[in-house]
Amino acid sequence: MAPNTNSAEGLENGSSLQSIRYKRGSLQLLDQRKLPLETTYMDIRNSVDGWGAIRDMVVRGAPAIAVAGALSLAVEVSNMETFNGTSEDAASYLANALEYLVSSRPTAVNLSDAAIKLKEVISKAASTSSEASVVFQAYIEAAEQMLKDDVTSNKAIGSYGAIFLQHQLEDSKRLSILTHCNTGSLATAGYGTALGVIRELHAEGVLERAYCTETRPFNQGSRLTAFELVHDNIPATLITDSAAAALMKAGRINAIIVGADRVAANGDTANKIGTYSLAVLAIHHRIPFYVAAPLTSIDLALSSGQEIVIEERSAKELLHSRGGLGEQVAASGISVWNPAFDVTPAYMISGIVTEKGVVTKKGSDTFDIKGFVQKAIDNS
Repeated sequence: MAPNTNSAEGLENGSSLQSIRYKRGSLQLLDQRKLPLETTYMDIRNSVDGWGAIRDMVVRGAPAIAVAGALSLAVEVSNMETFNGTSEDAASYLANALEYLVSSRPTAVNLSDAAIKLKEVISKAASTSSEASVVFQAYIEAAEQMLKDDVTSNKAIGSYGAIFLQHQLEDSKRLSILTHCNTGSLATAGYGTALGVIRELHAEGVLERAYCTETRPFNQGSRLTAFELVHDNIPATLITDSAAAALMKAGRINAIIVGADRVAANGDTANKIGTYSLAVLAIHHRIPFYVAAPLTSIDLALSSGQEIVIEERSAKELLHSRGGLGEQVAASGISVWNPAFDVTPAYMISGIVTEKGVVTKKGSDTFDIKGFVQKAIDNS
């Protein structure tokens, strides 16, 4: 990946922050490791560059990972000068590259979901033509459509979530919301999931204040969420991860809303490490706890969160400042446990906001996720 440093204007698309800059044959990803102090885009030329950008957290956030991975391969085949093979060879080439991309971040289901859908497109194209170029073209168009669909999905999540929260919290005319990690424009193709709900509440004039945790050790909250909130002129306050309980005890928030990297069939949810802690605190302080995620984050193949593979990251992220990029801050020789995610049980979650509406519980501690998804498919 070749660095390409640009002025701050390259960060924006109108009023929206832009983590992914794409036109056919060209992909640039905003290097989120360097925010908020530097605005640097990385040129992504192929799936190998895409894999590295995802693994090294140049791009992060489950929806953005899926889109970036798909587009990295689209750029690769767009710029391919020659390909000596049949349509079946092209389909095999693309399928193998997609499997490789999925291995970059195993916990986030969106990328594997995208790979499955893209393989279906590839297979269909290969069955109708003997030309490799037809298969490649079909893949490129499908990957580009993912980019468009993600923005549309996020705005729907924001709208559904804002309406739902106002209805559930109707005793409060002005709402203060706590969020964790980064779920905004920088974690998606645009607008955001949980942060999209906060954006919509602000746009409707009912948001008193957004609170964001710093989200150690990679500080996605202090570096990225705070950056987006300031950019959008949303009244916001940053807290340390360990201040969340005190904030709740002081009665300063009405609800918590977070994103999700994977949702199991029973509603158990994997999200950035520290999410489970907030859910436990929310129950103690009787504060509703919501999850906002697109349907692509739902994995019906998993019966519960116990089956979710939790990625463990480098010890360096804890031993050094700036998520492993800075100077050493911990004692040499200390052992480290650094899971990137934790799982919040469904009974702790008050509702799951999607682009097709809100999944709620009816008289039990679990959600009918499968039924909701099927209804959404039937109505699409």
